[in-house]
Amino acid sequence: MASTDLGSSSSFGLDNHGLVNAGRVHWNFGPEALYEETIRRGLGTVTVGGALTVETGAYTGRSPNDKFIVDEPQTRDHIWWGAVNKPIEEERFERLHALTASYLQNRDLFVQDLYAGADPTHRIRVRVVSESPWHSLFARNMFIRPAPGELSGYEPDFTILHAPHLNALPARDGTNSECFVLLNLAKRLVLIGGTRYAGEIKKSVFSLMNYLLPAKGVLPMHCSANIGEAGDVAIFFGLSGTGKTTLSADGTRRLIGDDEHGWSDEGVFNFEGGCYAKVIKLNPEMEPEIWATTRRFGTILENVIFDPETRELDLDDGALAENTRASYPIDFIPNIEPAGAGGQPKNIVMLTADAFGVLPPIAELTPEQAMYHFLSGYTARVAGTERGVTEPQATFSTCFGAPFMPRHPTVYAQMLRERMAKSGARCWLVNTGWSGGSYGEGQRMSIHHTRAMVRAAIEGKLASVAKVRDENFGLFIPENCPDVPAEVLQPKHTWADGARYEEVARNLRGLFEKNFQQFEPHVSDDVKKAGIYAA
Repeated sequence: MASTDLGSSSSFGLDNHGLVNAGRVHWNFGPEALYEETIRRGLGTVTVGGALTVETGAYTGRSPNDKFIVDEPQTRDHIWWGAVNKPIEEERFERLHALTASYLQNRDLFVQDLYAGADPTHRIRVRVVSESPWHSLFARNMFIRPAPGELSGYEPDFTILHAPHLNALPARDGTNSECFVLLNLAKRLVLIGGTRYAGEIKKSVFSLMNYLLPAKGVLPMHCSANIGEAGDVAIFFGLSGTGKTTLSADGTRRLIGDDEHGWSDEGVFNFEGGCYAKVIKLNPEMEPEIWATTRRFGTILENVIFDPETRELDLDDGALAENTRASYPIDFIPNIEPAGAGGQPKNIVMLTADAFGVLPPIAELTPEQAMYHFLSGYTARVAGTERGVTEPQATFSTCFGAPFMPRHPTVYAQMLRERMAKSGARCWLVNTGWSGGSYGEGQRMSIHHTRAMVRAAIEGKLASVAKVRDENFGLFIPENCPDVPAEVLQPKHTWADGARYEEVARNLRGLFEKNFQQFEPHVSDDVKKAGIYAA
């Protein structure tokens, strides 16, 4: 940890990104100093137990419409351009870079030198430069901190310039709003401005890894992962609200990581050194480990309501945001895998919260079906906060993380298929959504049943169980599972009205087929047919 008052930051490696005439530069500060700097600037409050509580203002989540990738010759042909990866011209990037560098002049800066990737062979060095001390702590929490002595001669592979209080002018800068998240892959530089939501830092690095690693033969994944006593690794794909974090936090297994991983020839490794968990309505009985972090020094709580006098937290209050978050180092969670890595996965779990209530609670997928459902990235959400909207809404996010995938989705899907073939991993589709009817008619799948099914799959107890093929989706459903009633396993049997079930199932199948049309020119016939029933 160090600080400098030098007017020029050349000796600290910042001037190559235009950061000259900085104020005081705070280098690799720890949580104690960053707490102090945050409170001194009136940017946060210490709440009961020691967590640092902050507000992110108008932006309480990511702003995908404000994220751009620089369109330049070196990487242009490798990007999946479109609604997800929007281009911005080099000239506009350069103007915003100059604006950011000018804005940061004469301001105190907080710098963290970190790693992304637990595997030294595939990690990248990331330098995060911010005007905000609590965002510096966020970066320190979320990424991997170099060991003592590793900072000597540290040179970043990528640099993030973070100016959350600098607003763009769309008419002048070519942005869609005052917020901007710009990735220049050729210059290895990221610019973030106009938003205080810290998740933009985390997901920018994830996007970088998703671009870089496929070229090295490593599959980047938006998933959690854990490892058993026998060294058996399981990975869990799933969009927000499907139970990815909850189900991977199994007391009988060690947590490798809860959100971002790579799959190489050596096995699975975590990209991060921390967790960024949703905490709205967090239940201390169902998720005691995460709940405990909200009362711990070093944790950052975003947009969590607290009593201004007692500093007691109210995790049930979503007045500032439904997307309340806790950022903390992964070692705040007991029973972790210290290496942040494991061997080849034996099981892959794809999670969906099907609010239509027609997908089975668990089914085994063939390699072709795994590729189909990976490309589909399906879940269903209920827009309960929107007046008059009562029907489930299907959501498809390819590779279970479309906003962070710079390359074409079939690049990642084909790598998954190849990795499964080499490792012999089995793949399971698990529905954590509704049973016995759609949202408003049926009931949410029992978490106890879901845990029992996932555990049975991972422990190999379903491998030899006879399976019945679903008539609408072609999924292979086990006839029985330990600690789960047999009638729960077949979704049609849980509905009182069988004809209504068939109607809803056919409708969902049609949504799958319509969504998958975009991928059909890029996949083989066996994958095209994998999402429907073929007798």
